[in-house]
Amino acid sequence: MDVVLFLIGMFTIVGLAESSGLLAMLPSWFISMFKSRYSLIYASSLLFGLLAAVAMNDTVALMGPPIAYAISRVARIDPRAMFLLLAFSLTIGSVMTPIGNPQNVLIVGRSGMVAPFLKFVAWLSVPTLLNLMVTPYILIKYYKIKNERVESLLMPYEVLRNRRDALIAGVGIVVVIVSLVLNDLLELMGLPHVSRRGFIPFVVAAGMYMLSSNPRKSISNIDWGTIVFFITMFITMEGVWRSGILSPMLEALVPTKLEGFKNLAAVTAASVLGSQLLSNVPFARLFIKYLESLGYGRGDDITWIALAMSSTVAGNLTLLGAASNIIMLEYLESRMGTTITFLEFLKVGSLVTIANIALYLPFLALSSL
Repeated sequence: MDVVLFLIGMFTIVGLAESSGLLAMLPSWFISMFKSRYSLIYASSLLFGLLAAVAMNDTVALMGPPIAYAISRVARIDPRAMFLLLAFSLTIGSVMTPIGNPQNVLIVGRSGMVAPFLKFVAWLSVPTLLNLMVTPYILIKYYKIKNERVESLLMPYEVLRNRRDALIAGVGIVVVIVSLVLNDLLELMGLPHVSRRGFIPFVVAAGMYMLSSNPRKSISNIDWGTIVFFITMFITMEGVWRSGILSPMLEALVPTKLEGFKNLAAVTAASVLGSQLLSNVPFARLFIKYLESLGYGRGDDITWIALAMSSTVAGNLTLLGAASNIIMLEYLESRMGTTITFLEFLKVGSLVTIANIALYLPFLALSSL
């Protein structure tokens, strides 16, 4: 329920940002700041990643393709390179916060982690920002993109359709982030706080319904298909867990409660492989139960952080590794008449995933000392 309420709240806020023109204004303003391809590509990686960290990767997967396409046209870059940059960057950026993706929300809710927002940012922000710089470098080399001058005649404020709703949406995102951070601080100080953090964006969204110019449209803008997908997925994974069908693989990779770097490596390997079979959110739900059966629980923060990291970056290996990839691919095929093949994603994704893990693991190992 916590994850579902979180998704409804965030989809509401982002939906209002899109209908008001705030999201359309963003690429126009953003592109006008840069004069070269390389600076625009690297900055785009940071933009997509940071948006995913605060607005969740699935919402960025829905709103990102038009932004990526606009950037590819202005910079005269192969659209496939920009769409892959979008997919990889939103996955990487979502690692950094407990609200970045559904599996992080799920892990935080089940692990009993104290002040998760602060811990995620403290342990994962540096390697995440480094990965958001390494990833565009890989794509530039793979697609042999040359650095050329970029000229843009876009006027940012011309695309803003409803200033009032844009202001409400912008304030809503800020309120959610600030509330989550303050909630963590209250927990650290032993004061009353909200234990089910999914209620925070849900309550903010409820307030926005009363203030927006068209509440019914705001509700209709929610991606209810994705909400139903996650509900049915949670039900299905409960059945998979009870059947024990994946137990042999999990027992082979993580046979018992481990310590140190061996623990991090085992959890990472299991998450990357398992996420290709089930996709990362359902695998995370199943793997949480397995780790709990081994004795992992409250206080094993580094293990839960490693699970959040590895189950998320597993989405950069194949198209099936993350629900956000499927959401983005469906948008590309249904609305933009283009696609990215499984093989092309795998070729680039394998390089990106290896680089991601090579950066994250040492940082987590140091944090666990």
